[in-house]
Amino acid sequence: MLPSGVRIGPLDLAARVDEALRVQAVAFGLSEEEVGIRRYIVQRHMTCRGARALGAFAEDGALTGFVYGMPNDRTHWWSTIVEPYLRAGGHEDWLDDSFVITELHVHPGFQGNGIGRALITDITDAADEPRSILSAIDTESPARGLYRALGYTDLARQVHFPSASLPYAVMGATLPLTRRCPTR
Repeated sequence: MLPSGVRIGPLDLAARVDEALRVQAVAFGLSEEEVGIRRYIVQRHMTCRGARALGAFAEDGALTGFVYGMPNDRTHWWSTIVEPYLRAGGHEDWLDDSFVITELHVHPGFQGNGIGRALITDITDAADEPRSILSAIDTESPARGLYRALGYTDLARQVHFPSASLPYAVMGATLPLTRRCPTR
């Protein structure tokens, strides 16, 4: 259940990219330079076939979290990086007929309240693809715990992206995602 006053809905990410990147910068610890690079990437992604975004909005309309993704395209940069890792593990087929969660971030002041879960399940519920893939820093974290609770499993680990200092894991799940909430 979402916190009182928070709602999930469509997000015009191209129009609100700076606000979304402020949430991502706080949640992910990005520098000003990284935010500038990501602004260009997000705007380019939102022109891709099937790209869509959802936001979590406070009562005053402020963005408290967002998710965006698109049907995977093997010619996109991300796919070309992860493909050899997936192939080595026998999971290359996950690059076909999958909806990619490109980014999912919730402002730290709102984390732990089901916003991330609602964002990712709502965006994948609208996917035409039978499965979803994503990448996350390859460490035990609340994000990885959420992805596992939703049904994502590791397809490849120790994936190295150029310019990323930490390795990533590529995870995949069949859709629809698991709806049950973990017990506390």
